[in-house]
Amino acid sequence: MSTTAKLLKGAAELFPDEVVTSAHVRHLDLPAGAGRFALITLDNGLDHTKPTTFGPQSLGNLNAAVDQVEKEAAEGAIVGVGITGKPFIFAVGADLKGVELLKNHADALAIGKGGHDVFRRLAGLAVPTFAYYNGAAMGGGVEVGLHCTYRTVSKAVPAFSLPEVFLGLVPGWGGCALLPNLIGADRAVSVIIENSLNQNRQLKGKQVFELGIADALFEGADFLERSLTWTADVLNGTLTVERPEIDRGDAWDQAVARGRAVADSKVHGAAPAAYRALDIIAAAKDGDLGAGFDAEDQALADLIMGGELRAGLYSFNLVQKRAKRPAGAPDKNLARPVTKVGVVGAGLMASQLALLFLRRLEVPVVLTDIDQERVDKGVGYVHAEIDKLLGKGRINQDKANRLKALVSGVLDKAEGFSDADFVIEAVFEEIGVKQQVFAEVEAVAPAHAILATNTSSLSVTEMASKLKHPERVVGFHFFNPVAILPLLEIVRGEKTDDASLATAFAVARKLRKTAVLVKDAPAFVVNRILTRFMGEIQNVIDEGTPVETAEKAVEPLGLPMSPLVLLELVGPAIGLHVSETLNRAFPERFTVSENLAAVVKAGKRGFYVYDSGKPELDPEVAALLKQGDVVLTEQQVRDRVLDAVAQEIGLMLDEGVVAEAQDIDLCLITGAGWPFHLGGITPYLDREGVSERVTGKRFLTPGAASVPA
Repeated sequence: MSTTAKLLKGAAELFPDEVVTSAHVRHLDLPAGAGRFALITLDNGLDHTKPTTFGPQSLGNLNAAVDQVEKEAAEGAIVGVGITGKPFIFAVGADLKGVELLKNHADALAIGKGGHDVFRRLAGLAVPTFAYYNGAAMGGGVEVGLHCTYRTVSKAVPAFSLPEVFLGLVPGWGGCALLPNLIGADRAVSVIIENSLNQNRQLKGKQVFELGIADALFEGADFLERSLTWTADVLNGTLTVERPEIDRGDAWDQAVARGRAVADSKVHGAAPAAYRALDIIAAAKDGDLGAGFDAEDQALADLIMGGELRAGLYSFNLVQKRAKRPAGAPDKNLARPVTKVGVVGAGLMASQLALLFLRRLEVPVVLTDIDQERVDKGVGYVHAEIDKLLGKGRINQDKANRLKALVSGVLDKAEGFSDADFVIEAVFEEIGVKQQVFAEVEAVAPAHAILATNTSSLSVTEMASKLKHPERVVGFHFFNPVAILPLLEIVRGEKTDDASLATAFAVARKLRKTAVLVKDAPAFVVNRILTRFMGEIQNVIDEGTPVETAEKAVEPLGLPMSPLVLLELVGPAIGLHVSETLNRAFPERFTVSENLAAVVKAGKRGFYVYDSGKPELDPEVAALLKQGDVVLTEQQVRDRVLDAVAQEIGLMLDEGVVAEAQDIDLCLITGAGWPFHLGGITPYLDREGVSERVTGKRFLTPGAASVPA
């Protein structure tokens, strides 16, 4: 047994693959008499929607396949070796379930070396090797192809990425060392750092080719056949693959510097993965792949045993697994069909909702408002967005026409909603207004229709309290921008029945949203936590701490934007309204900032101006601020903010606002864009000791989002 095989066998005993990937070798004669060819197909034997991954046993299977073709290549029995995946999926990298089980640095180092040792054998064969990216390829799936001599990619590939930095790792099976040497450092930084830190942005097949990762691009329908014909031309010498010379001068250093600037802007030095990846890319400038692979092994082992990766995997499991099985959701068989949707309001939020329901459900959607001008504007917005989709090639003309025909606007609710199954309101955030709207809708909508509210902070129970049938009212709280942020807080009022709730969850699934069941409590989850978080920032500013100090204090969390920039995005008036709502509910913890009220009264859109290209405190806002003389350090501000957040989360869990701490993290990741490397918030509070300091206990059990004991 070879050293590599022994290494993988030992790793497999430590943690068996969750799903084992096979590596089948078959032989075929290439076109144009190019010769006998060996094709390795990666396949986990499940249906075509299940991803193919690499754990120790799967790597062992690939290693055995390479044993076979290595011998054939040495004997001259084959002219080349190809590797591809099952239909629609090439391979999506390491078996993350197994990585979570690793308990010591030596074991982590072994899995890094195991992957390297197998993949490097492809580059060392006596014949040219070819990777045929026929479907989704991520992480190790991309890297196994980088070790090949040539690569083709299908136009139909929907997702291609090196997402490791997003999770708290580095591309550790060749990605950091090989990719910059293939396509140049700047493009590699975009793929490895920039795309990962932009919420794991994916590449399409055409982009993979344009970046130079693949040497040829073919249509999906006959991709493998075209790839094999192309392979024959390469082997026969009738086609020569030319690649641009890599700039190893100042451009390489500038690319790494750009990557560090991107990492600083995203994680502010709070998460090590991006910086470790950049160190390896920087060192790869001299083309010493062996040293690069060794550096990848060390970085991978160090990061596997660190808190960032564990929190990243925890986040990944929340988004990929828990989100698909919402805690507390009723039996889905109770859900009623929804064949028509009504939207009360035709402003920007209502119009965004109408567009989302239209695109995902493809049923008639009707908007209403108080005058024809507003109605026409709302319908016009939807039509314009459909035209944009058509212009981008996202839909064809027939579908554009069909969608436009499905959306309409009326002034008369009876005319619009008499046959609607689901009616959602998106009107002014004032309880009396919403109660009136629901009373009007209840009078004309069918008895089975769900009445949903997009309220961000008001009581769903109170909203339904004056209706004859409050059991069909449910909170359906979206987050802006509606088309981008996945979270949907589904709020159960005191009298909401199971059928209405089940229908709400069924609609959420069709809308492709991450639905979390939330108790009817003030501001629900995201807005309650963010308001407490931002409230403490405003408090320390009001008391005398400089704005810059207060903002910089929370940079180590690596949040997507600073608190005051977020306030600008939300809108100071909305932020003030939510803080007033929570102040009425919990006056001992939630304050209403006089300075924020003054900013709103003055009609300012935020605290900053951007005349210089970066945020600077607006002189007019500075003149409005009334501050005390208590000046805190960044550490003092951070401690105070985190203590407040930990206290609020503890209280929310005690109140049963959500089922578990995991749901709070899922809400913050999908509704507020909090980074994967934090795991939302509770793993960070546990890791920093804040949870125990404030609540006397951890939010998560040891080993959840942390290294197992």
